[in-house]
Amino acid sequence: MKTLIRNEAVIRQMLQEKENEQPFYVVDVGDVVMKWKEWKEAMPRVEPFYAVKCNPDIVVTHVLAALGVNFDCSTQKEIEIMLNAGVQPSRIIYANTCKGPYHLKYAKKTGVDLMTFDNEEELHKIKKIYPDARLVLRIKVDDSGSILKLSLKFGAEYDEIAHLLDVAKDLDLQVAGVSFHVGCNCQDPLAFHKAIERAKEVFNMGKDRGFAMNVLDIGGGFPGHRDHAISFIEFAHAINHALDCYFPPGCGVKILAEPGRYFITSAFTLLTSVIGKKEVPVRNNTNACTMYTINEGVYAAFNNLIYHNTKWIPTPLVDAADTKLKLTTIWGPTCDSVDQVAKNALLPDLNIGDWIAFENIGSYTMACGSNFNGFPTTEVKYLISAPFL
Repeated sequence: MKTLIRNEAVIRQMLQEKENEQPFYVVDVGDVVMKWKEWKEAMPRVEPFYAVKCNPDIVVTHVLAALGVNFDCSTQKEIEIMLNAGVQPSRIIYANTCKGPYHLKYAKKTGVDLMTFDNEEELHKIKKIYPDARLVLRIKVDDSGSILKLSLKFGAEYDEIAHLLDVAKDLDLQVAGVSFHVGCNCQDPLAFHKAIERAKEVFNMGKDRGFAMNVLDIGGGFPGHRDHAISFIEFAHAINHALDCYFPPGCGVKILAEPGRYFITSAFTLLTSVIGKKEVPVRNNTNACTMYTINEGVYAAFNNLIYHNTKWIPTPLVDAADTKLKLTTIWGPTCDSVDQVAKNALLPDLNIGDWIAFENIGSYTMACGSNFNGFPTTEVKYLISAPFL
């Protein structure tokens, strides 16, 4: 059966050299570098601050740091990871609108002074712990065109903004700008245009109160799949047009974004092994259904099947003479019936020991996995498919 995964020849060589059936990720560092180049060419005015929570892989974060990418951190640990990688505090935004006091004290101690807020209580907390911080007001924008709507939890309503700016002024805090997020996996490039227009209104409100507004954070939501229905370039065009309208070159405003999925989704491929096979009858159907068990599941790489309803396409790495496809279900390895990776998947007949690949699996996968049932953390291997320059 012909397979269609990237870097197939190298991956097959890795499988031949592997001494056990344990699952592993293959990370194409070259893909990460190419994404950086595409970003710089498409949106040269927008500085990317990689969202560390998406995937804190040490090699990926070090490569991004070396390329000059900055970082969006939301906890003490994420800040610590990037500082230990040699990233200067000025290259970090503490993008969490509800920061634990202990974490906030760490940010002050290490000099990470740019941070977000969206409510009055957070302002009083910051005043008490880190009054010299530079604050970015996160506003709520229309994220109806996204798969994951972050406005359910984050962002100040429009009618709250004036009051929050007044409180910040009364507390003698520094409001430096505005941030927003159009939602994860955004499907509507024009959502950025509308959000940037709203941010301009808030900028003017801040300036009217005497704040030196010089930071615009346009958040994330950019596609990470190279075969996404809406290309990254389409998003870039919408953003560039809005910036030219409301924050033109020379306006003195630093534009930044918080891409996570964009940089690393397509760079990761997961290799899993078939460790179990069971034939079961299908009700009201004369065909049989094959249930395969693989050694990675929803408590590890596939957790977003539950949380975000993300779907991955299984690609068997077999050279089967019989290419007849069968109705199958793929299960993860744990002792939990919720651990289902794929349902009604059409696959060729597989045997225990065969390998199945899952592409586009870099974001919110290994970062969210657990060791439930005693399964170890999944191994990671690296390759470079494209030149760095």
